[in-house]
Amino acid sequence: MKKTMKLLAVLAALCLALAGCGGSGDNASTGDNAATDAHYTIGVMQLMDHEALNLAQEGFLDALTDNGYIDGENVTLMLENAQGDQNNLSTIADKFVSEDADLAFCIATPSAQAMAGRTTTMPIVATAITSFTEAKLADSDEAPGHNVTGTTDMNPISDQMDLMLQLFPDVKTVGFLYTSAEDNSILQCKIAKEYLEGKGIATVERTINTTNDIQQATASIVTECDAIYIPTDNNFASAMPTVSEITMAAKIPVICGESNMVKGGGTATVGITYYGIGYQAGLMAIDILANGADPATMPIKGSNEFEYCLNGDALEALGVTVPEDLAAYVIHPSTDAE
Repeated sequence: MKKTMKLLAVLAALCLALAGCGGSGDNASTGDNAATDAHYTIGVMQLMDHEALNLAQEGFLDALTDNGYIDGENVTLMLENAQGDQNNLSTIADKFVSEDADLAFCIATPSAQAMAGRTTTMPIVATAITSFTEAKLADSDEAPGHNVTGTTDMNPISDQMDLMLQLFPDVKTVGFLYTSAEDNSILQCKIAKEYLEGKGIATVERTINTTNDIQQATASIVTECDAIYIPTDNNFASAMPTVSEITMAAKIPVICGESNMVKGGGTATVGITYYGIGYQAGLMAIDILANGADPATMPIKGSNEFEYCLNGDALEALGVTVPEDLAAYVIHPSTDAE
């Protein structure tokens, strides 16, 4: 009976939304995607606690709030963090299914994969996923084909490699550090390697299984390369101070997948804003809940915003003078206020 009443309420709200709206779009504020009187339950599953994923969640929640979806009023939010544990992901996914959530928001590839493995009917909006197709979450970016859609954190990888070569033109060998089980990391490193090989630059790599392997992998690779690339890898993002301690002692620069990794001790990046892709995912969730949009036909969206971030402390220690055109993007993690 409870599920029947809930379904009737959602259908009634959908009818009202369709009657009063001319359609749906990317910009949800008032009008088309404005909150209705219906009450929705949204499960939020985050892989682990680090700044990039935290910002993605913040962006998602702000999108809801900005458009009138208030926790405790017309929305019930179930906020869950798996702390990097696959077993926790499965437990959280089971909880969202058993609680009959109206929608699941999944942050990072393993979260979305765990949720998609538990339900083919509940709408899933995901973010911080480099490739939905490589992760087997969508048939294509244009037409996902199933109950999963969302926003990608695919980086401008060629721009990142060009930035590395601009700052360190004498690099001959680049080392890659990433988690062997993270599809997003594998794809980014594959693209970067192909780009560098086209420029005649050699590559070496070390992969890890858990954060416990990071110190050894980093200490091993610094003896074989002139610079290191770390993609938007969740394990490495949560342990950048450990990486930085080793790489700075070896005078090896680290080009990162996103700016929060630079703030944690990396050298430089040009990348996406995680708050931005989280916010965009929130607008997509609203479109599904308020307007009845079908995840199967909602294209995967990418970031429209990219930002440079250069660690002035690291560059100074490496003896690099920042080019004038990049000076505005320099930060000093040792002294800058958060």
